[in-house]
Amino acid sequence: MYVLRKAMNRHRIIPIFIPHVGCPHDCIFCNQAKITGQLREDYNKITGKYVKETIDAYLETIDRDQTTVEVSFFGGTFTAIDLRKQQELLEAAKNAKMCGKVDKIRLSTRPDYIDLATMKHLASYTVDVVELGVQSMDEEVLLASNRSYPKKSVKLASELVKKFGMILGHQLMLGLPSDSKEKDIRSLEEVLLLKPDLMRIYPALVLKDTEMADMYNQGLYVPYTLDEAVETAALMMKRCREEGVLVIRAGLQTTEEINEGGEILAGPFHPAFRELCESYLLMKRILETSEESLEVIIGERDLSKLYAGKKKYFRMVQEKKNVKVTIVPDKVEDIIQIRQLGKGCSTCI
Repeated sequence: MYVLRKAMNRHRIIPIFIPHVGCPHDCIFCNQAKITGQLREDYNKITGKYVKETIDAYLETIDRDQTTVEVSFFGGTFTAIDLRKQQELLEAAKNAKMCGKVDKIRLSTRPDYIDLATMKHLASYTVDVVELGVQSMDEEVLLASNRSYPKKSVKLASELVKKFGMILGHQLMLGLPSDSKEKDIRSLEEVLLLKPDLMRIYPALVLKDTEMADMYNQGLYVPYTLDEAVETAALMMKRCREEGVLVIRAGLQTTEEINEGGEILAGPFHPAFRELCESYLLMKRILETSEESLEVIIGERDLSKLYAGKKKYFRMVQEKKNVKVTIVPDKVEDIIQIRQLGKGCSTCI
């Protein structure tokens, strides 16, 4: 029996966005000012007081007794910003954690900005989760993307995070220059050997005012199509589940800037990218197990997995196998059951 269940515990993130000033590099795909919706001059506005006020504001909307709350530093390369600024921000987060306002502290950084001294520093502020912007484990792709570090940096940084007992997250980006589906899958398999706890999977998008935009305009870079990105990301999500790695995001979060008609010049953007991936996997599972007619029993909140992309994959099931699929909305959430009509057995997804 194949089972897919979503986490039942409630989890809320309090995001603190650090402007791009924290990262001394300019990767060809990156325009952090657009991703975070902030400009570099906003950096000075991110203070310990700001962190405290942001936490307090979010807590007014959260049932603290029923929810795991995490303050998360996103945006720039956190461990590359000025040490005094790190201390100021982490101190505010640690104080909130010590008095029970939040449960965990998370940050993201580059693999080449993690070393023993840095980990001791983070541990002193009770950091719980460190996400590494791996992007790729292919040396050619890293070089073409101006990542400026070898893949061995990912291994060393991951081992250090694990050594300090912190939760390890990896971020992978699909379809970068010199990339391919095969390289993406190999990159995933290599990072899975490092035993990450969490994974984010992003398709590369061409943002305005980036080096990759220049390459695209000159015909030197062709991004993945949406179908290519969905198929690749979906297969990677499946492998993560098989290895017990939680995929916490697939696709960039939609913002005012990261949206159709916003700062995206080209690439496989979709506001419901993850649902497309889930729908693709569901289609594959149905096609693998169906013979004639099927009954799909699905929780009401999960119907979008079947109908994502204007029922694109749902129609493919009917067209390719000529099977009858009966939708039975069910109040039991988090389980999708596929049952062959006239048979006693069933498969849960």
